Amino acid sequence: EKLTRGLVERGCQLAVADPRLSKTAAKARWWLPIKPGGDAALALGMMRWIFEHERYNKDYLENANRAAAAERREPTWSSATYLVKIEEGRPTRFLRASEVGLGSEHQFVIAQGEHLIGVTPEDKSAPLRGDLFAQVVRGEIHAKTSLLLLRDRAYEKELSEYSELSGIEVRHIEEVSREFTNHGRRAAADFYRGPCQHSNGYYNSLAIVLLNSLIGNVDWKGGMSKGGGHWHEFGGKAGNVYHFKKLFNQKLTSFGVTNTRAGRKYEATTLFAKDGYPAKRPWYPYIGGMYSEVLPSAADKYPYPLKVLFTNKGTIAFSTPAGTQESIDTLRDPSVIPLFVSFDIVIGETSMYADYIVPDLTYMERWGTPHVTPDIQTKTSKVRQPAAVPLTEIVAVDGEEMPISTEAFLIAAAKEMGLPGVGKDGLGPGMDFHRPEDFYLKLIANIAFGDKKGDVVPEASLKELTLFQKARRHLPKSVFDEKKWRRALRPDEWAKVIYVLNRGGRYEDFDKYEKSGRLLPHKFGKMVNFFVEEIAGAKNSMTGKYFDGLPHYEPAMDAKGHIISDPDFPLRLITYKEIFGGHSRTIGNYWANYSLQTSNKVLINKRDGVRLGLRDSDRVRLTSKTNPKGEVDLGDGTKAKVEGEIKLIEGIRPGVVAVSWHYGQWNAYGASEKIVVDGARINPDPRRAVGLCSNPVNRVDESVGRAGLTDPIGGSVSFYDTDVKLVRV
Repeated sequence: EKLTRGLVERGCQLAVADPRLSKTAAKARWWLPIKPGGDAALALGMMRWIFEHERYNKDYLENANRAAAAERREPTWSSATYLVKIEEGRPTRFLRASEVGLGSEHQFVIAQGEHLIGVTPEDKSAPLRGDLFAQVVRGEIHAKTSLLLLRDRAYEKELSEYSELSGIEVRHIEEVSREFTNHGRRAAADFYRGPCQHSNGYYNSLAIVLLNSLIGNVDWKGGMSKGGGHWHEFGGKAGNVYHFKKLFNQKLTSFGVTNTRAGRKYEATTLFAKDGYPAKRPWYPYIGGMYSEVLPSAADKYPYPLKVLFTNKGTIAFSTPAGTQESIDTLRDPSVIPLFVSFDIVIGETSMYADYIVPDLTYMERWGTPHVTPDIQTKTSKVRQPAAVPLTEIVAVDGEEMPISTEAFLIAAAKEMGLPGVGKDGLGPGMDFHRPEDFYLKLIANIAFGDKKGDVVPEASLKELTLFQKARRHLPKSVFDEKKWRRALRPDEWAKVIYVLNRGGRYEDFDKYEKSGRLLPHKFGKMVNFFVEEIAGAKNSMTGKYFDGLPHYEPAMDAKGHIISDPDFPLRLITYKEIFGGHSRTIGNYWANYSLQTSNKVLINKRDGVRLGLRDSDRVRLTSKTNPKGEVDLGDGTKAKVEGEIKLIEGIRPGVVAVSWHYGQWNAYGASEKIVVDGARINPDPRRAVGLCSNPVNRVDESVGRAGLTDPIGGSVSFYDTDVKLVRV
């Protein structure tokens, strides 16, 4: 809606870089049919033009500390003027003031003409500004400002070279760069999934983000935003009434390395001391989790084997690109995963291999506190709560009746095992934990009382209390029992929690945005970095080479740094989401799937159709180097083939093939005729198996095996670096 209103009412100009002419690109002034993975080349080409024409925000970039930013009424400042050491031909780290006798190791260094000055980024009292393109040689110290390093990087290639790498004409790079720098702070470069889900995803993303920094748009309306944020439901703020980290006096804690090696540096482990480079499988020190590595790591027993696998609200075999056959083989092998328990609302493409499926609740039947995207500029906390009568059976857990679900199972298992944190006084003295609402209502109480003292919502009125009760009269006692819900809270919290529940969450008054002037109401308010020191100081666990602290273009590569080249497969595969789909579960939405579009297609450019001798409605199979048959053996006597009908269009870059996500449900999700429950065969619905899922043909990283290509820094698994062939069937 925001983009639509901007385009129609306010003269917004939109440029969309996408190999496919999406619905958004169709409304844009510029459709930039980029080569998949060419995003950093496009962004660096724009940077080169911006530097050549001096269209960067000089006044903003000169500010070296908070005081200088405040003096010019800037909400942020940057490290553009900070000197970076050049060692052995590469930028390594920010120069510290202590290294040149100007201050402490916690201060950085800027140049003002011939003079060097130590700077404290958070200094609020003494404004400091520095030279943007300084280069300093002092004895053995060689340093350049981070902005000069970025300019040097942008100047490494001509615009014509960036055009070739990105697939975007030079004139369009120039036009978009001019428009981007034509509106002060009211311009933004944004991305989602496409640029980052490549083996070079981090560098693509960094290049795009730094376009915003060059024009100083962070925290300005029309610029880059951190979003409005939310109230902290797990506590830890002054106004919160429950601090969940402190509720459990005898809590069990995690230890060691996750099996996906996420969030840990390889060099800090005993495995590195023993094995050195390369690691057996990649380590991902800068991310919280690595979904695509769970099963491959289990199969390789690296860094250790698994004994039990739980999956919840996920279908890892179906939704992960590449290694599909390997994932299924792993799930089916009890010597690799002795026990597999899945929590699912259906018998899905992954849970079909589970030893046990625990029926779970849908979003209409369950609790939750999902967060909003940074697009929302006012503080928002959504609350998901039971609204529909659950379809799962009612079970008794220690005498408490509730619908069977993930939460019911975990409470029952914890009680059976005698674990702390459940049962009487499970959440602290006088705070029992017998039911899901004992936990979730406390989260909502934190939202109601807010993060700051006095930031509390009003109490629900008598009219609202009545509405609350009437709105839940259709729910069974096992779901809504007012006495039990009340027991989960202190007396003074009840009416305030109802105030939030009745509104489906808590929402800051939009006046906060309207009254914030030209700046956004909730600010990032910190220093923006042009050179990422932490990344520059880290090494790739597979190659032993240092990462780069600056953005750069690189082609698709495997984990060991080998460039991917499959010349026998002439089309680059991409995927996208239809607005009426988007999740595997939406295949059951018959109104959307069968009145709007009965199946997905294999989209290619008409020129490619002529070249390959293919016409509309021809049926083809997708194949790749690591899946030359274009099929998956499901292990139940059937094979899923990656096949679909061709659709020739103009709105896609030649050389690219696109397949939308959420179709092709294989032999599960109600589509299989082989499902037997309690001795009764379930009648299948073949509509749920129409179309194709392209994930099985995505390229496996042959340097490590079992999984697809990944970004070693950002951790994204690659959906867009696979070359395929279309075989008529």
